[in-house]
Amino acid sequence: MSIKEMVYFVGAGPGAEDLITVRGMELLKKADVIIYAGSLVNPKLLEYADKTCIIHNSAYMTLEEVIGVTAEAEKEGKTTVRLHTGDPCLYGAIREQMEELSKKKIPYEVCPGVSSFCGAAASLQAEYTLPGVSQSVVITRMAGRTPVPQRESIVSFAAHKATMVIFLSTGMLGQLSRELIQGGYEKDQSAAIVYKATWPEERILRCTVGTLEETAKREGIYKTALIIVGDILNGLKEYSRLYAPEFTTEYRKGRSPS
Repeated sequence: MSIKEMVYFVGAGPGAEDLITVRGMELLKKADVIIYAGSLVNPKLLEYADKTCIIHNSAYMTLEEVIGVTAEAEKEGKTTVRLHTGDPCLYGAIREQMEELSKKKIPYEVCPGVSSFCGAAASLQAEYTLPGVSQSVVITRMAGRTPVPQRESIVSFAAHKATMVIFLSTGMLGQLSRELIQGGYEKDQSAAIVYKATWPEERILRCTVGTLEETAKREGIYKTALIIVGDILNGLKEYSRLYAPEFTTEYRKGRSPS
């Protein structure tokens, strides 16, 4: 891609420094300024940056300060990378940054990344959409300082029994268990806690909906983990029809079983 003097929102990937996209890596190499989410982004990714690059940790910055640094870089004709964890479209708070940049007529683009929920599936060796088990994935969070619309409560989503991936809720696992059970899950429903998916310190804890809190406490996990709930954790019920010999596709004519 042709790298222009503008702001690039870049998805850093789930943690491992080699799981950033090639485009994201090239943007880091060419950046004059990088503002990275220091509380979540693997600092090893900053090793892709040029020695002359100015680096800011947004964990210590307000929105106004982030925009101020970006605007100053724009005035000086510099390329800025705003490095977010995973894919910035999920819990990245990028829309508000875009609004402020638009007000200042500062151009920007988004470079997608691998979300941590994809990294967690890889670590679990799981498929979120299994035939006869679940064909939908609910990505959500518990209400905390950031509220969640009532129509999107854990209780209402749990009633669907679809695969659930729950972000930003590791510190509220007791309440999460209660809401999942209230919504319709059994206490012994399979669940998993994936701590820092794809990082060197990754840990995978398989448990049940009823033992989420005690499992996390026992293992000393209080943040930076995803919660996965659903029957997909129990394995396959049936094979898909996609590769069945009798299944006709655009590219292959089905044949009768011999």
